[in-house]
Amino acid sequence: MKKLALHWQILIGMTLGVLFALILTNFSWGSDFIGDWIKPFGTIFISSLKLIAIPLILAALIKGISDLKDISSLSQMGFRTIITYVITTVIAVSIGLGVVSIVKPGGTINEETRNELVEAYGGDAESKRIDASKQKEAGPLQALIDLVPENIFSASASNRNMLQVIFFAVFFGIGLILIPEEKGKPVKDFFDGVNEVILKMVDLIMLAAPYGVFALLAALVVEAPSPDLFAALGMYAISVVLGLLLMVGVYLLLVWIFTKRTPSFFLKGIAPAQLLAFSTSSSAATLPVTMERVTEHLGVDEKVSSFVLPIGATINMDGTSLYQAVAAVFIAQAFGMDLSFGTQLGIIATATLASIGSAAVPGAGMVMLVGVLGYAGIPEAGLALIFAVDRPLDMCRTVINVTGDASVSMLVAKSQGKLGEPHVKDWDDNYKK
Repeated sequence: MKKLALHWQILIGMTLGVLFALILTNFSWGSDFIGDWIKPFGTIFISSLKLIAIPLILAALIKGISDLKDISSLSQMGFRTIITYVITTVIAVSIGLGVVSIVKPGGTINEETRNELVEAYGGDAESKRIDASKQKEAGPLQALIDLVPENIFSASASNRNMLQVIFFAVFFGIGLILIPEEKGKPVKDFFDGVNEVILKMVDLIMLAAPYGVFALLAALVVEAPSPDLFAALGMYAISVVLGLLLMVGVYLLLVWIFTKRTPSFFLKGIAPAQLLAFSTSSSAATLPVTMERVTEHLGVDEKVSSFVLPIGATINMDGTSLYQAVAAVFIAQAFGMDLSFGTQLGIIATATLASIGSAAVPGAGMVMLVGVLGYAGIPEAGLALIFAVDRPLDMCRTVINVTGDASVSMLVAKSQGKLGEPHVKDWDDNYKK
């Protein structure tokens, strides 16, 4: 196994996890065995990645910003990053609307199946509706209020508060730039060291990645809903996956045109992060690995990756926004509703804004979807139609979220003249010396 590339090791782990679960589900004790003795190792693996996400963001952002030594460079990079993220999100939503309008998956759901799904998942849909209504009642500027933490330590206590941590890190980095260099050097050296330690911890955690994804996929198989419901929602799932694949093509095209790096180079470099995103369904949990792969394997300067990727993990949800567009139109089709062109343009805007507010954790996109449905006048009870296949599709769209972050980091690095050759570090390179 050690001689295989990491992405092949992870793929083998995923495949064996699925096969192992399928075999054990033939025994009465199989599901309980996986839940009690296999799934915990997957949970530990995800927790170990989440453990270092916040320290990594703090150290990497502060280091990256202080390395710029110039506020104008920071504002220029920030402007290019945000604009590029918004453009790719609009493209993603447009692709989603185009695919679902052509395939028309909602027409395959008959009334009997629709009623069965609403009855089976109505409670889950109601809970998401309640969560969304709480966000709506908070007011139009609540997002700005939530951006600024009252206490950085309490903000750092949850991965759901990443934007607050990013705000503090950017603010701290700016302050570090503005003070005399000799005074800021000890602080900068401290965060440089912390950043190196965290990246080495990523290398160590990834040694267990094949075993972690084995446990995660095995648990997913035994917890999956009835295959009959999957079959009923097959065309919807195909529409989402087709849209996501088209979005990958857009990323590869952008990287090839603007950075002159081949699709094979990009995919080989980011593959372990993509597979981990698929296994965990969390951009936040995958962030440490994404940063390591982009910096060491794609050649993006650390000044760029440490700024672009944490922001991308919180506001760039191309896969989520594409899924929201497909899901909204699918539900409308299932209820026999025709959406006007103006309404579909509104869905593009609403899904784009909603994706910015989505937390980088599993299932957050479902809450934001309620807002998209509400704008278009689509029955919110229709959420129950897609719950059966939401988890596997959540895994797929998280892959796109991570791929989008990586591709934008390459585009921004190229525009800043900070895209070089890969420089791969082994997990024990210093120990060998």
